[in-house]
Amino acid sequence: MIRVIIILFTVFYLSCDRNKSEIILDETSKKEIVVQKIKIDSVWSGHRVKFSLLTHKNRQYIAYYNANRNMVVGQRELSNDKFDLYQMPAPKRLKNAEDKRGRISSTEVGWDSHNSITMAVDKKGYIHLSGNMHVDSLTYFKSQKPNDVFSLERHFPMVGPNELKATYPKFMLTKEQDLIFHYRDGGSGNGNEIYNIYSTESKSWTRMLDVPLTDGQGLMNAYQSQPELREDGWYHVFWVWRDTPDCSTNHDLSYMKSPDLINWYDAFNKSISLPATLENKSLIVDPIPPKGGIINLAAKLCFDQNNNPLFVYHKYDQKGNLQLYIANLDNGVWKYHVITDWDYRWEFSGNGSIKSEFRLQDFDRRADGFFEVGYWHIKYGYGTILLNNELNPVGKVIKPNQLFKTYYVSEKNNSESKLEGDFPGLGIRTSQDDGKKDDTNTRFVLKWETLDSNRDRPREKPWPPPSNLYLYKLKSNN
Repeated sequence: MIRVIIILFTVFYLSCDRNKSEIILDETSKKEIVVQKIKIDSVWSGHRVKFSLLTHKNRQYIAYYNANRNMVVGQRELSNDKFDLYQMPAPKRLKNAEDKRGRISSTEVGWDSHNSITMAVDKKGYIHLSGNMHVDSLTYFKSQKPNDVFSLERHFPMVGPNELKATYPKFMLTKEQDLIFHYRDGGSGNGNEIYNIYSTESKSWTRMLDVPLTDGQGLMNAYQSQPELREDGWYHVFWVWRDTPDCSTNHDLSYMKSPDLINWYDAFNKSISLPATLENKSLIVDPIPPKGGIINLAAKLCFDQNNNPLFVYHKYDQKGNLQLYIANLDNGVWKYHVITDWDYRWEFSGNGSIKSEFRLQDFDRRADGFFEVGYWHIKYGYGTILLNNELNPVGKVIKPNQLFKTYYVSEKNNSESKLEGDFPGLGIRTSQDDGKKDDTNTRFVLKWETLDSNRDRPREKPWPPPSNLYLYKLKSNN
């Protein structure tokens, strides 16, 4: 009997010790409140496609597809509570005017969830807009007057070559506030990343690079992140290669950096020649093979206290389950270790926009010295993983009921996060503000409701009725 009591006490003690060792950070007091809500318009809800929101100085710009699937742009002074809206003209596409995805014009969306919209404002206040293309002729508009969406006009070509099979358009600003535009030329499994730069003096675009940034050499294409200016003053970009339109053929998580977007280096500070190809072995972070469990941009980049790059990403473990891994530099070598022990395999494959069963939300180095990974998992739900300086899991963070940030566990308890529509399959969609933030405690977000993607193929009727598009201004008490 005494022996049994001792064993039970030991088990209880060890269990308590383990629980005590797990760090749980309660941040539920950090809340956001709605300080402004603007109903903008009724929008298409038959499938998801990303809209655009851009705050620039004292003005705000939006671009979206309305209930009739037409592209609409809007603008307002931040002091006003109403957008002035302009439905864009619908010229025929320059090539392949209509195809199986139902794409008819340069400003009418069919069934393709790739056809997002992106906007920017240059140094002199002119508005630039691109979008609604997936291996289509480049669709690009520029305003003829500063700060005036009503003067947007289509310009084609932008530079000239390699503009008939464009996908994933994106604007960005350099340290010097010069405007950059990049996109993929070609199709999935066979494409290159093209970069252009805009001159406000000549009001024209030129190639920023003589060669593509990444080149699949006709055998693959890179699904890459946007070059991001980070705390070390350098631009950082990462990608995976894909061999075919089948998303299971992603492989080789890769990375490079640049001080000026012209000269590029690997993680070991060795200069590389562009374009980056799979032959540049020093650019490979983790040589994940095809069908190895990584999908487009299923990674997040962070930096340690010495500005060394760290990656969190997913791939299959030896049992075939999907796990999260950390990659870090150790004495000039990439090291990897797993930080989850999940009993689930996400078996993704095929082409088109697929339904996600896992999403990485963020990866940050906290002010308290810990690292934090946020995620959503179809089996395990929303969660966070807290990592110590050795990048080992030591606990979790309990998040507040912040609005429209999908990794917050209790978001369903917010009235603003409840669905307005009752059509089966509807979900809340959001677009974050692409503008520069002066007030870190305030943010803007667009919110609407749609069905999920459908592999970029038409749906049989009935379709859901249009949903409401809202702009929210949210204020944090952090």
